[in-house]
Amino acid sequence: MRFRIIVAGKPALAYSKTAVAEYLKRLERHGSYDLIIVKAGDRESVSQRLLDASEGCYRVAMDERGIKPTTRDLAKSFEDLEISGEVKTIAFLIGAADGHTPEIRKKSHMTLSLSSLTMQHELALIVLLEQLYRLASIKAGSPYHRD
Repeated sequence: MRFRIIVAGKPALAYSKTAVAEYLKRLERHGSYDLIIVKAGDRESVSQRLLDASEGCYRVAMDERGIKPTTRDLAKSFEDLEISGEVKTIAFLIGAADGHTPEIRKKSHMTLSLSSLTMQHELALIVLLEQLYRLASIKAGSPYHRD
């Protein structure tokens, strides 16, 4: 299965650039993980760019109003999708400062929360990448994740 992480705007803060590069490097050995950056802007135009960039993918909108599964539950959900053979690419959609439009949530297959707290999008990107690395580690049977 392929993964696309689609985010509005390039990471600008030094710590986020470093963390994003580190997790993308770690993920290289676990499969196909592509970071796609769309131009930031107003909520409606960003939402349209996110939808366009995720066309044909299983969409996961990252939003504090989403479900809050455990890491193991999320790993199981994605494993089930992979086993079904119906999903080839999962796209994670991270919006800009104004968040997602209701249309994004409606057109997504899943709305996932990393926290009940609202996060700055660069921080959300780092947390998502760490969780994807954790999921890949679980799948590979490595001891990174501990319950």
